[in-house]
Amino acid sequence: MVDDLKAVVELETHSYDKAMLVRGLREIRARTVGHLGTPDDEILHEGGGHGDILELYYRGTAPGVVLLLCHYDTVWPTGTLAGWPFAVLDGKATGPGVFDMKTGLVQAVWALRGLRELGLPHPGVRFLFNGDEEIGSPASREYIESASEGALATLVFEASMDGALKTARKGVGLFNVTVTGVEAHAGLDPYAGASAVHALAELVTTLAGAGSRERGTTVNVGLISGGTGRNVTAGRATCGVDVRVTDPAEMGRIDDVFAALRVADPRVKISVTGEWNRPPMVPNPASQRLFKEVQEVAAGFGWLVDEAAVGGASDGNFVSALGRPVLDGMGAVGDGAHARHEHVVIEHIPERTALTMGLITALA
Repeated sequence: MVDDLKAVVELETHSYDKAMLVRGLREIRARTVGHLGTPDDEILHEGGGHGDILELYYRGTAPGVVLLLCHYDTVWPTGTLAGWPFAVLDGKATGPGVFDMKTGLVQAVWALRGLRELGLPHPGVRFLFNGDEEIGSPASREYIESASEGALATLVFEASMDGALKTARKGVGLFNVTVTGVEAHAGLDPYAGASAVHALAELVTTLAGAGSRERGTTVNVGLISGGTGRNVTAGRATCGVDVRVTDPAEMGRIDDVFAALRVADPRVKISVTGEWNRPPMVPNPASQRLFKEVQEVAAGFGWLVDEAAVGGASDGNFVSALGRPVLDGMGAVGDGAHARHEHVVIEHIPERTALTMGLITALA
């Protein structure tokens, strides 16, 4: 499994590098087929400018199907590997994408291999490999939602939270606020202009104040740009806003905040673009039953499995919002998602794979 992990990590698959995504998915398919044989059904969906989406279905020995979601794109630009190669040291594997989430991908494939080698009963298994999760799954969302329909369970192989499964995630909204003012010479005619930068400063305060710790809502203005010169009253300024919500009702409140944005100078115009990228992942009854099932499986191994709510989003959000059974965080144990200290703990890889196997066979 570590050999597979090394090979997959060394396939640099940045979300914005289409050529490398194509190459990476081709190799992932080859390794999956090498371990499991020719699938009973195979569909390749074109991702356009994003990574393609590959579905591989393997017939089971029991009724039903379990969907395994595995994204193969990473946040790391092509070339990162040259200065940060895959390595195993002191029981930990490190490298770009090893934690988020290529270890989970390897575990998913080996879980079905393990079920077969042990002759354990299992439903059909459908793998869905997508290459655009890190940028919001714009191309793959519809295929994820379609593939999860009627599934006994959808298991998402994102990394765990210190071993805990992720049963709740925040919803995410990505918005851009653009302010158009009136340009003028800041020295010769200081009152003729209407500064877009000054107006945007007013709006940033309003937006930041829209967050609510009590409601679990955060609003982060993470990008700002504007103006053309130090001595020019700025004619244009923009900011990029990241919104995270725990309560679905908060989406409407935040929409109202954006709609009501105003500044003191009436000459300034404001426009808002963007959308809610993912709805919140709120534990639904089907997912709660599934979590109890995996706890029973873990107890059979003598393990304790906890659950956690996290601020990040995943493809599991889409499935949960439809009221379907989903468990997230089935992947690696480690730390450092999107950071240079990204790593996984090797000894947990077979344990997490066994947990997946136990859950799938329980669903039979």
